[in-house]
Amino acid sequence: MSEKTSGTTRPVEDLAALEQLNLDYIHADQSNDVERFRELLADDFIMQTEGVTRDRAEYLEYIAKPRPFTNLEVHDVNIRILGDVALIHARSTLTTLDDGVEKEALYTDTYQKRAGGWVCVAACALDPIPVV
Repeated sequence: MSEKTSGTTRPVEDLAALEQLNLDYIHADQSNDVERFRELLADDFIMQTEGVTRDRAEYLEYIAKPRPFTNLEVHDVNIRILGDVALIHARSTLTTLDDGVEKEALYTDTYQKRAGGWVCVAACALDPIPVV
C-alpha cells in the first residue's frame, strides 16, 4: 500500500516509520537520551547549527549535556521520501530555562534507508528565536 503526495509514491510503512523516528529524535533531544541517539544516527552523521558542524561523536557528547530548554515540541512536519532518502522539514518550539522565553526554530533532518531501516545521516537546525 502506498500514498501519493507531491508527485512521490511512498510506502505507508516508510512514512509511519519516519514519523516515529522524528518523534523519537525530538524526545531523545529533550531527555538527553544518548542511547536512543546511538540507534537513530548513522556512523557518518553530521549536524549543523548556526556556526557549528558536529560529527556523530561530537553530537552525542553535546546531547549528553543538560538541555538548556524544556517543553520541546514539533509542528508543521513535512516528510518527503525521495527513493532511499527522506527529508523531514519541521518547526520546533521550546522554552529556554535561563529566561523562560518561548522560542521556535526550523530544522531539516535527512534520513537514508540502510540495511532495511532508516537512519539519520544529517541534520540542520536554525538557532531558536523568540516566538512573536
